[in-house]
Parts: sequence; C-alpha cells; structure tokens
Amino acid sequence: MAGHRALMRTPLGPIQVRWEPGALLGIELEAEVAAPGDAGALPDAFACALDAYFQDGAYRFDLPLRLVGTTFQHRVWRALSAILPGRTLTYGQLAQELGTSPRAVGGACRANPCPIVIPCHRVVGAHGLGGFAGDLSGRKVAVKRWLLGHEGAEPPG
Repeated sequence: MAGHRALMRTPLGPIQVRWEPGALLGIELEAEVAAPGDAGALPDAFACALDAYFQDGAYRFDLPLRLVGTTFQHRVWRALSAILPGRTLTYGQLAQELGTSPRAVGGACRANPCPIVIPCHRVVGAHGLGGFAGDLSGRKVAVKRWLLGHEGAEPPG
C-alpha cells in the first residue's frame, strides 16, 4: 500500500505507522524497520494521539482514517470504534449486534489495518481472551492483554 511509514517507540515496543497526507492508513504491531524509500517523520497529529493513548488508556482516538476493506469489514470496524476504553464485548455479543456470526466478526478483527486506533483488542472470547491480529498465543496476544490492562479492562482468563 502506498503512503509514508515511520517507526514509533511505545511501551509495546516499536510499531510502524503508515499514513498519507491527511489520513492514517495502518499500524503494524510487529515493526522492525521502515520500508526503504518511504520512511518519514510521523505527523504530529498521529504521534500526539498515539502518545496520549499510551499515557492514558481512557484516551479516545479521533483521527482521519483511510482504511482499505470490504463494506462488512468497515461496518465491524465502526462497531469496534464505539466500544469504550475499559470495556469489552465478546465476539458473539458483537456478532449479535451486527446480525452476523462470531467467526465473521473475528475475520474482520483480524483484517483490521489499524489495531489500537480501531480497538479490536476490546473483543474477547466467550471463555477467555481470544486471539489478536490473527494469533491465538504469543506476542500479539500479550499485546492484547497489555492494552486491555492499560485501559482498565479486566482481561478474561
């Protein structure tokens, strides 16, 4: 995808932020280096918003986004954005609200190009934490647990 990239140091380790003028495009949680030729300084609006969140888990993002996805994925991402910091819903609860299946909600969460800003980490399993960004264990699930704790949510099991 086109756009600029920059690494940002966070309590989670470095993340890669992608943007184009006037819009955030995505966040990569497992960033190592910016792609050659398109690295730049992260615009203040994006850097300040992410810093504010990492300082205060109750911070609510209001950033211009340009997200690539299906109509259904955008519908799920809007619903995710409505979940307040410190709150969680299960995949089943969100699916019921949207008139779809938990598996479809999980697929849209996995396709989320802007984790943290679009808070897919606030969707949990009925009997446990559930996965995060396509992983069921490991670093990404530890990131989900950290994000929920940072926001004051009680992570399940």
